[in-house]
Amino acid sequence: MSRHLSRHIAVVTGGSRGIGRAVVERVSADGARVATCGRGDRPAYLPDDVVWIRADVAKPEDADRLVAQATEQLGPVSLLVNNAGVLVAKTVAESTDDDWDLQVGVNCRGVFNMSRAVLPGMTGHGGVIVNIGSISGVVADLSSALYNASKAFVHALTRSIAIDHGPQVRCNAVLPGWVETDMADEGFDLAGDPAAARRDAIVRHPAGRMGRPTDIANIVAWLAGDEAAWATGQCFTVDGGLTAASPLRPGSF
Repeated sequence: MSRHLSRHIAVVTGGSRGIGRAVVERVSADGARVATCGRGDRPAYLPDDVVWIRADVAKPEDADRLVAQATEQLGPVSLLVNNAGVLVAKTVAESTDDDWDLQVGVNCRGVFNMSRAVLPGMTGHGGVIVNIGSISGVVADLSSALYNASKAFVHALTRSIAIDHGPQVRCNAVLPGWVETDMADEGFDLAGDPAAARRDAIVRHPAGRMGRPTDIANIVAWLAGDEAAWATGQCFTVDGGLTAASPLRPGSF
């Protein structure tokens, strides 16, 4: 790995597993000093030099405390990766007020809270925000109404941050497709035949496989670095070609 992120002090939300864990490992390997967070205890995988802060980003006071503690222990935050997210697998008719509060609280308000907390300190020193959106904010997944809507919010907020806070801050979003994470497993478990659903999902990818958390971490690391200096206000789809294809598959015509 290069050390091209050595100028950055980074906060990565939701760093305990999946994409968040991969991002923490990648930006740390690339030289950034990193703080990460979650609502539980410190994960065993974290090296000693990564700061763990227990926090719920849906709460404004926790977001403010997270940024304050990261700044106190590491220095002014120059890179924020808004990764924390949850999935409520229900239709609109099935969703409750509690489902709304959970889904919108973490996926929407969490991104807003964290961005608002870091932006004042980023002015003048090349701040970068990378939001983890989803292709589900562009093409809707079944029975995931609030999740789909929450990710569309993330994409729109990304553009607003870029135009309102540039050139001091660059802000982009990464839109993963189906990535091998616990959240993906939960989605497949909803199918009548999870194994068949997974096989069908793989066939739909021109790349011949589902994504890995490291695939997403790689583009996050690029967007955080100076090579991406002219990229801002954009949503980068990384989905193995899934959304590039029509529903027709070999043998269906």
